[in-house]
Amino acid sequence: MEYMFQLGFLGTRAPLFMDIIVIVEGLLPFLIGLTIWFAIKNMYRLHRSLQIVLFLITMVSLVYFKYGMYRAGGFEFYMKGSSIDLTIAFYFLVFHIIIASTTLLLWFMTMKFASADTKRRALPGLYSSDHKKSGRRLAMGIVLTSITGIGVYYMLFIA
Repeated sequence: MEYMFQLGFLGTRAPLFMDIIVIVEGLLPFLIGLTIWFAIKNMYRLHRSLQIVLFLITMVSLVYFKYGMYRAGGFEFYMKGSSIDLTIAFYFLVFHIIIASTTLLLWFMTMKFASADTKRRALPGLYSSDHKKSGRRLAMGIVLTSITGIGVYYMLFIA
């Protein structure tokens, strides 16, 4: 797994694993938008399948990130090359983690309830309005997670 610590392909100080993660994080809002479009077009099975795939890709990215940060020496190790104040960067990272964790929990719960509602034949149908509200909150959380994640990448590897 040493390949993941080689210099990345985006032309920054970031290792390969961080470049891959920031690309996934940057594309995620657009991919979520695509899955929402499938739901609007009544392609519910495709919407459901892609939501599950994107959730799993996000979870794998999270594990990849945690492993890479742990193996490399942590947040402070990567902050050594940055011009951003360590305290400010740390609080921004905490803010990102709170948003990301809340979003992942909401995403999991939305999928869990949608699955149960589909089995009861209440989705699409009786609970569509509630699912749509949850989906809007989730989409906003994913956009905020993406923006703050790119901000963390900027602080660690560009600034």
